Amino acid sequence: MTRIARFEHGGSVRYGRWHDDGIAPFTSDPFTPSETAAEASRLSADEVRLLAPVRPGKVLAVGRNYAEHAAELGNEVSAEPLVFLKPGSSVIGPNETVVRPSRTADLHHKAELAVVLSERCRNLPPDRVPEHVLGYTCANDVTARDLQGPDRQWWRAKGSDTFCPLGPWIETEPGTGSLAIGTIVNGETRQNGRTEHMVHGVAELVSHISSAMTLEPGDVVLTGTPAGVGPLRPGDTVTVFVEGIGELTNPVESAS
Repeated sequence: MTRIARFEHGGSVRYGRWHDDGIAPFTSDPFTPSETAAEASRLSADEVRLLAPVRPGKVLAVGRNYAEHAAELGNEVSAEPLVFLKPGSSVIGPNETVVRPSRTADLHHKAELAVVLSERCRNLPPDRVPEHVLGYTCANDVTARDLQGPDRQWWRAKGSDTFCPLGPWIETEPGTGSLAIGTIVNGETRQNGRTEHMVHGVAELVSHISSAMTLEPGDVVLTGTPAGVGPLRPGDTVTVFVEGIGELTNPVESAS
């Protein structure tokens, strides 16, 4: 398995291969053919600052994709995937702060498996999806629950700045059929599910989305959240975990 990280070092932003003892920077980026994305000399982990592993042009998120989560909110599972957009500007990385805006009093966490696309694609059949996936990462679909109803289009409830933490890196081969996924807030486990309980699998989701819009390298698909979503408050520390990938931790603060 390969972990691809995006990091800041010496004032510049680069990609590289994450190892247990450090990171080997790429001479290019992970969306460039491998022969031109060779590794340079390794840097130690304490020399770099991990960033969101990708800067997507768009994030396509899926609602109600775990039956128990849909039920806990009194919703039904949709026959087709329920897809909505989160802007790239909502993305933050590991240890960056989730900011609760003053306009919401009901901010929630949502642990999600995120799919990172490797190349431009459109109208993909499900069996061709894997060849267009760079890998997978952890995501937190932060949601202002009390704005979802009034806004209807969810532009603030889902798309506000800092509402899409991603990280800590992209894992190229975690296997997505049966992974533990969940959320820990201040040391307490809030969500604890498995990806096998997704109503629509990764291939089906990406295929469905690509039937309507072109996906570009670095675009991200969020695959839904298991049951157990709950509030985030200023001063909290929230960690999303996905088996085979790692942990994504972010502090929560109020807007100044």
